[in-house]
This record gives sequence, structure tokens and C-alpha cells, in this order.
Amino acid sequence: MKKLLDIDKVNFFYQTKNEEICALHDLTFSVDELEFASIVGPSGCGKTTILSLIAGLLPVSSGSIVLGGEKVGKNNHEKIGYMFQRDHLFEWRTIWKNITLGIELQKPADKEEKFEFARQLLKKYDLYEFQNRKPRELSGGMRQRVALIRTLVLQPMLLLLDEPFSALDFQTRVAVCDDVHHIIKSEKKTAILVTHDISEALSMSDKLVILSSRPATVKHIEILKLNGETPLLRREDPRFGALFDFVWKKLTNENEKN
Repeated sequence: MKKLLDIDKVNFFYQTKNEEICALHDLTFSVDELEFASIVGPSGCGKTTILSLIAGLLPVSSGSIVLGGEKVGKNNHEKIGYMFQRDHLFEWRTIWKNITLGIELQKPADKEEKFEFARQLLKKYDLYEFQNRKPRELSGGMRQRVALIRTLVLQPMLLLLDEPFSALDFQTRVAVCDDVHHIIKSEKKTAILVTHDISEALSMSDKLVILSSRPATVKHIEILKLNGETPLLRREDPRFGALFDFVWKKLTNENEKN
């Protein structure tokens, strides 16, 4: 499989009023094309910071991040689709107007093709009949599907998911995980999920990156081969419980060497 993202010995420092803080130390891992990777780590270790660095929203202090063969920088945004903790849908705009907002703002040369692609995505994922509705008329799960389709319309190279299910109740969350995983795999996209939920990370991912506490470094990388076509079915794999315990111990044993 061809490597899409390469993070090599990345360090990141930020300045407070009194001192310089090292948030990330020698961070190194890669993500292949079409791979779904998840990042887990202790609270406050810098998981969201990593996504910001990949997206070019923050500059690395040292080291390198290469996406699609090019070094990441400020002009990186067109290659990245970003899903946040909240769906950030505009309540005064219809579903169609929300989904096509990026096309309006970027005004790409192939905008008509992208409008047609948006229509096809709505039809494919059972949202076409809701295109003239407002976000408040949709369930939480449907809103997340809309948010994901909005990121896909511009056909990004990489999707970054920053705890996109955290605002949902457990039952909805499990169902939406299946929906989002299905859409990402169907559209042949590479994705990185940041989450504090070990079960979520294990059930959705091909690769799991486990971080240490701050300054975060890679503690362990686990390649996942659980049985099941969906995250829900993968939770039923007999190995799931043992994997959960393994990851939990990695996260909680800070004295363990990498």
C-alpha cells in the first residue's frame, strides 16, 4: 500500500506567559492510502494539536509532515477535509446549502461537476429527500452524515475526524460510527480519527496509534485485523476484549517503555 501521510520526528513547542512547553516530542508515524487510522492518548496529550499540524493550521517546531508527496504548509487546506466535535451546520441554511458551502467559498473551476457530485452523494446516502430541510429538522445521526458529505464534496485527499461523535448519546453514536465508516470506505478515502473512546478506535480502524502523556510521543502502533464489515460487528470479534485491555494498559502505564 502506498504511503499517503508521513510524520517524521515532529516536535511542537508553544509559549505560555512564563515558559515554553513541549507538547509533542519526536512524533513519528505514517498512514497509507485508503487506511483508517485512529489516535488515542491520555487527556491533554496533544491529539487535536496533531490534526492541526497535519492540516497546516499550526507550523511544526521541527521535523516534517509530508502529505501526498508534498510538505504540509499553509496552502494545504484543499487536500484536507475536517470534521469537528460539533457538526457546525448553519441552522439558517438548507441541507443543500450547507453541503455546498465549500463550493460557494472556493469557487473551483469545476464547480458544476462538484455540484453534481454533491447531488450524487445525497442520493447515495439517503439524504436527497431532505436537501431542502433545515438542520434542526434532522436527527443527530443524519446531521453527522451531512457534515461528512460536506467535507467529501470538495474531494479531499485526507479526512481528519476530531472526536466527531462525542456529542451523541451511546446508541446513536454506535449507529453513526457504522454510517461514517461505511461512507469513508465506500468513497475510498483515507482518514485519521482522534478519540478518547478505545472501543470506538478499535472498531473503526485499520491502524491504532497510541500516544504517551505530554510531551506526546508514539508509544505503540497496532495494526488491527478484527473480523466484521462494520464497526458494530467488529466489536463482536472474540479478540476485541483482549485488545481493549492491551490498549488500556498501554495508556495507563506511563512507566512502560515504548
